[in-house]
Amino acid sequence: MNQTVVGIFENADQAQQAVQRLAAAGFTTENVDVASSSSYNSYSSQGSGSNYQNNSGTAVEGAADVAGRTADKAGDGISNFFSNLFGSDDSDDAQRYSHVARNSGSVVTVHAHSEENAHRAAEILDEAGAVDVDERASQTGYQYGNSYGATGATAASTTDTGATAQVIEENLQVGKRVEQTGGARLRSRIVERPVEASVRLREEHVNVERRPVDRPATEADFAAFKEGDIEITESAERAVVGKEARVVEEVSLGKEVTEREETIRDTVRKTEVDVERLDGGRTNTNTDTDYNQRSI
Repeated sequence: MNQTVVGIFENADQAQQAVQRLAAAGFTTENVDVASSSSYNSYSSQGSGSNYQNNSGTAVEGAADVAGRTADKAGDGISNFFSNLFGSDDSDDAQRYSHVARNSGSVVTVHAHSEENAHRAAEILDEAGAVDVDERASQTGYQYGNSYGATGATAASTTDTGATAQVIEENLQVGKRVEQTGGARLRSRIVERPVEASVRLREEHVNVERRPVDRPATEADFAAFKEGDIEITESAERAVVGKEARVVEEVSLGKEVTEREETIRDTVRKTEVDVERLDGGRTNTNTDTDYNQRSI
């Protein structure tokens, strides 16, 4: 989505420096235009012509050209420019920007082709010294019907008996949140591996031996001369396998808590109100200020 970024500068030198920074950041000259306040004011004085340099042909420059061509009817080319930009003659934004542009030196417009480019262009214009439109409008006496929101601006209210300026201050609040940064998990599994062991086994075997004998029979021989059985048994050892489970190691998970101190650096803003005594008047200033900074 195409977007237009506008920066208002005190003088032409600052505007040219902003253009150089934009070019260094990659913005082409076809998408960047510079105009002085006299160029805008020439819309109302010259009627159908203007010395505004339209380099890019973007929507903003097109609106400026329309403003130049119709200035004799509207009477104010710079108002027409910002009215076309903001889409309404009654817009507080259009009136406020027109007021500040009239009281400044130059205006730089950047035609960005994406929201990211528009944001980057705005940062470059701010760094180059673009004026704070809300602050400048307040300083130069701009009057508006409805209050407009702007970070860091001073909101003022006026009555018949006096005026009040609200001082706004930002406080730094630091909190903590817990994030998971890592961890460990124990997972057990059973694996098998082959093992072997040697064992000596004993076996018995019966041998039968016959040998011829030729001798006279004795009394013992006659005592054994009867029927009967003689038996000898054989035995053998067999391997018996058994398993014993033993605990050989323990693995435990635990946590160690450490603390570290981190310094948070940021910026906070507040409104500063300057009191200026007008000629012929007396100003009494009573100060009752309490600044607090909180930390969570």
